[in-house]
Amino acid sequence: MPIEKPNKLIDLSVSFAVEILNLVKYLKSQHETIICNQIGRAGTSIGAKKK
Repeated sequence: MPIEKPNKLIDLSVSFAVEILNLVKYLKSQHETIICNQIGRAGTSIGAKKK
């Protein structure tokens, strides 16, 4: 079974998406729903996979 190398791009993408989700959570607590929905969609789309 081959050993996989760490992929820095994937790690950074996941970290970015987590930070975006934290921002969305904060904005929702401040009742900024319209902007937080857009930010959430745009910020997490980096992790979308195409087959």
